[in-house]
Amino acid sequence: MSYARIIALTSLAMIAFAGNSLLCRVALKHTSIDAASFTTIRLISGAVMLWLVVLMKRGTYASGGSWLSAFALFAYAAGFSFAYVSLPAATGALLLFGAVQATMIGYGVWAGERLLKLQLVGLVLALGGLVGLLLPGLSAPPLYGSVLMLGAGVAWGIYSLRGKSAGDPTGVTAGNFLRASPVAVALSIIMLNGSSLDAAGFWYAVSSGALASGVGYAIWYTVLPALKATNAATVQLSVPIIAAFGGIVILGEPITPRLVLASVAILGGIALVILEKQHTNGAQQIAPADRARKQAVR
Repeated sequence: MSYARIIALTSLAMIAFAGNSLLCRVALKHTSIDAASFTTIRLISGAVMLWLVVLMKRGTYASGGSWLSAFALFAYAAGFSFAYVSLPAATGALLLFGAVQATMIGYGVWAGERLLKLQLVGLVLALGGLVGLLLPGLSAPPLYGSVLMLGAGVAWGIYSLRGKSAGDPTGVTAGNFLRASPVAVALSIIMLNGSSLDAAGFWYAVSSGALASGVGYAIWYTVLPALKATNAATVQLSVPIIAAFGGIVILGEPITPRLVLASVAILGGIALVILEKQHTNGAQQIAPADRARKQAVR
């Protein structure tokens, strides 16, 4: 894969991921669609698109995924939609990304991974940014929506951890979307009295599921093998920034000093953890090779 194509595909994937925040926010703010219906349509359209992608790649479809991962996916999608009833696009994307990374880093520590000094500094900085963003004040985001988005981030972190060793990522994601869809339908039925739907909201949800999620994941999994681990992790730091830019330009959302400072702290802290981790892993891999060469010389 050429360097230009890697850049182009990676950029498209990050724009698609950020687009989920923008599509969900504009649908729930400017149309009559409710959060449960948005979640259901997003998951079903995403399942159909991913099914078609797998079918085109393999010529046949073999179900992947698991029910536990599907429930984590549903929890993410539902929390994401209900949070965006009240949260601005930029704030929601930042909270989601921070919670995802905190969950995955926390799991690594629980599993015995040791954090170095710079990683600890980065983790404290990121958590401080989250706390600073949520502190009471005129520019603080709504607490209920913030808690929902943090929960969605934890669910997505769990989903990501479960998917690390799940085999073909596109097929597994397609299977999980298929399994999560009936759960979302059940949620819509339960909330039927408060449900509403219009054409614009429907197509925003389809775009979020089929394009931003389905096509976005397919593109990302295509380019991922060509990226170094460090690049793959750090490039995702751009998603909240793209969402913030889109929120300002497309939705007319205000940018506040609190959001700017929190973004710098959260994204900068996570970058420190990721980069230092990859640097340490690289050094650990090089050291045994150096020792082997020295012993061979002797």
